[in-house]
Amino acid sequence: MTRVEVAPGFRLNVETWGAGPPLVLLHGFTGSARAWGEFGQLLGRSFRCVAVDVVGHGDSDAPDDVTCYRIERAAADAVAAVRACGVDRAPWLGYSMGGRTAIAVACLHPGAVSALVTIGASPGIADESEREARRLADDALADRIEREGIPAFVAYWESLPLWATQARLPAGVREAQRAIRLANRPRGLANSLRGMGAGAQPPFHDALRDLRIPFLALAGELDTKYVQAAAEMAALAPAARAGTVPGAGHAAQLEAPAETAAAVTRFLAESAHLPLEAHL
Repeated sequence: MTRVEVAPGFRLNVETWGAGPPLVLLHGFTGSARAWGEFGQLLGRSFRCVAVDVVGHGDSDAPDDVTCYRIERAAADAVAAVRACGVDRAPWLGYSMGGRTAIAVACLHPGAVSALVTIGASPGIADESEREARRLADDALADRIEREGIPAFVAYWESLPLWATQARLPAGVREAQRAIRLANRPRGLANSLRGMGAGAQPPFHDALRDLRIPFLALAGELDTKYVQAAAEMAALAPAARAGTVPGAGHAAQLEAPAETAAAVTRFLAESAHLPLEAHL
């Protein structure tokens, strides 16, 4: 655990493992830098993985001030934390909320990102009325987290249809993910929804049109909403392509770790971030 001060009195936690060129990892909502499991260990065979606890999650600080959670601020702070660990420019990989944050980093801090990979992510919500409806829903969910606490929220969260495909995972894998979720704090998760939820963030569709770096947008083939989002991002960004992970749902890296890690490693080898002979 390395807690890095990115602003006076404000610290983000960074976990590192593996050896090779750096690869930055941003987890999803309710996760942490420890949530990458087998997928993260597989990536560690080829990369020095630099995994950030996004603000409000894991061992990073969870401020009361919602402005600390705005996606623009979260992106800037993640860049600062990674640079404090000696990484000025690298590929960034983000899952779900972390994917939206990685997109923000790539669009707002292009000097920090040499290639981009997202898993089960989108650039935000383009339609203004749909975005407002999502913001209101996220605000209501944030209030519920603070009112009912983390255990009740995690029980609700894990019951959502989004996670139905994870029922087939080994019990130990599900229990490890649950423990990571339960270790979060009500204030951190609630403010994350208020500040950087899909309804609160600005959409990055237009910015993707100017994104020139290699970009792989992955989604589990059973996660149809994000398969479509990946295809839409691939159509926007000039150097992007979409890919699907067979048999996987929203958390493809958890449900099919070897296949997802192989896809990421192949892509980064092809885009000159690894020797071409590197493979899993």
